[in-house]
This record gives sequence, structure tokens and C-alpha cells, in this order.
Amino acid sequence: MKRLSLKDVAKLAGVAPSTVSFVLNGKAKQMRISDELAAKIEAVVRKSGYTPHQVAVNLRTGQSKTLGLIVESISGSFFASLAKIIETEAEKYGYRVVYCSTENNAQKGGELIRMLSRQQVDGYLITPTAGMEKDIQQLVDYKRPVVLMDSFFPTLSQVPYVLIDNYDGMVKGMQHLINKGYKQIGLVTVDMDLVQIKERYKGYTDTLRDNGIANKKKYQLKLPYNITREEAVQHIADFVKSNPQMDAVFFTTNYLGIWGLETFAKLGIRIPQDMAVICFDDHDLFRLYPPGITVIEQPVEEIAKTAIRLLMQQLNQTKGVTKKSQVTLPGKFIVRGSV
Repeated sequence: MKRLSLKDVAKLAGVAPSTVSFVLNGKAKQMRISDELAAKIEAVVRKSGYTPHQVAVNLRTGQSKTLGLIVESISGSFFASLAKIIETEAEKYGYRVVYCSTENNAQKGGELIRMLSRQQVDGYLITPTAGMEKDIQQLVDYKRPVVLMDSFFPTLSQVPYVLIDNYDGMVKGMQHLINKGYKQIGLVTVDMDLVQIKERYKGYTDTLRDNGIANKKKYQLKLPYNITREEAVQHIADFVKSNPQMDAVFFTTNYLGIWGLETFAKLGIRIPQDMAVICFDDHDLFRLYPPGITVIEQPVEEIAKTAIRLLMQQLNQTKGVTKKSQVTLPGKFIVRGSV
């Protein structure tokens, strides 16, 4: 079936193609087109099923009114919440969002950037993974609006970003454990070369040092990013059983914390009687799991809203909302029954 053109719709409505274009682009009142005629044209468009050719619209307006959102994982609760808020905020500025994930694969991340470029998105919101530096630098070189979230690259000093203060959040959690009398504190983290993970690890080691507590490598477990749930649970179980003197465990991501809870349940370890637990990043499960898991909550809504404002500034859609282009936000320390 032949695709309807703008001229076809104009012929059906008995008007000039330019009149149809003005109505579809929301310029009816500006061009003094009557409400009755605009309604007639809109009715013809609906009845005919006409949709503007997006590439042609992009070429004519210089904008696609679409943003590209690249996150680490579609399944992660943090990234899902982030995407939902970004979509809502983008709509306020008249933008749609194309949403995709890297699964922590730099090659895939580069391919997604190029795919979004072919779709002529107006700007990029990216939670980057290690190895994407060159692709993001290329966006900057081409003067494409881009904002990084959750992480950044120190070598790309001019790229706007917004994220939680990972170091401070970790220090607060560790100090809380130590103040409660815990000294044999284990760390379960993910083996990823990302700023946020490095900062969380540094917060762990620095707090031990500042309190005169030995930093024991045997108390640290680094799991591969692509490990399966079954493998992770087994590794955590082996880690806990090989360190019976450990009295607390700090998980650096919420999915690691969930695997940890599954492990403790299988081993019959009671929280906090046998093991105190803190997790970086909250999850609904942590509120519901007895006795409640103490967490550092990420300000997801503020991260998303700030990222959109930074991007809109680059797109000249807003002015003077955010003074800095590189923003670090405080986390919220939520004490529950696990410590």
C-alpha cells in the first residue's frame, strides 16, 4: 500500500500542503488558521492514518525531538526508575526518549551511540561503561549535547555529568557499622573499572584505615559483572564460610545485596544477630525483608531531573536552572534493622 504524502492529505482536506504542515507542527494559531479548519485537517489526518516522514521532518526542522538514553541494564531497578523519570521529564519539554542498554559492554555501547546518531536524536543521556571514552569524546567533538549519569570519565573533563557522592555514602555506612561495634567488615563488590565502584571501594578502605582497622584482602569479594545468580550465591556462600569471624558485610550494589540475602537464607545466617548488612542503593525488597536492610539510597529522581536540565541547557530549551555542569549529589543514609 502506498504511503500517504503531505500533498495527499492536503488534497483530501482541500487545502495547501503548507497549511497541513502548519497545523501538524502546532503553528495553526501563529499562522492565523481558524480552529474549524485546523480541526478539519486533524480529522482528515486521523481518518487517513497519515504519519509524517520522520527523516523529512528532521531535515526541515533541524530537530527530531527525540533523546537517546543509554543505560547499563534495562532490568536493574535503579536504571528502570531512572528511565521512567527521564521519560516523564523529557515529555515536559516535548521530547520522546529512545531507551537501550549496554549490559556493561563497551563495544555495544559504541554501536548504540552510532545507531542513535543515525536516528538523528537531539541529545544523549548515558550511564557509561569502561571503554566508551572515545565514543563519548566523538560526540563532544561533533558538538552533540550529552550528559553522563551514575558515572563519568576523569579524562573527559568537560563532559557534563550527574551522580551520587559514592565516596561519602560509603564512608557514612562504614562509620555507622564501626560505631555500632563491628570491626570485621567484609565487602562484596563487582569487578568493574568504573568511577563509582572505585569510589565505593576507596570509601571502604579509607574508613577502615581512619579507624585503625586492618584492611584484610580475605574480607573482600569481587564478582564478575556477567556472573549468573547461581554462581554468585555460591561464591558469596564460600566467601562467608571461609571467613567465620566476619561480623558484617557491605554490598556495593543492590543486586549484589539481593544475592547476599539469598545466600544468608540458605546458610541459616540471621540478620543482624549473626551478620550485620548494609547495601549501597535501595530496593523494594530491602524495605520488606525482615528486619529491613540498611542502605545508602541514591537520589534517583534528582539525578534524572538534573540530567534532563543539563541536557536542555545544551539544547537551549532552558536557561540558568543548573549553575554547574558537573553535579555530585548526596545520598540518603537509611537505617533499618540489619545493623
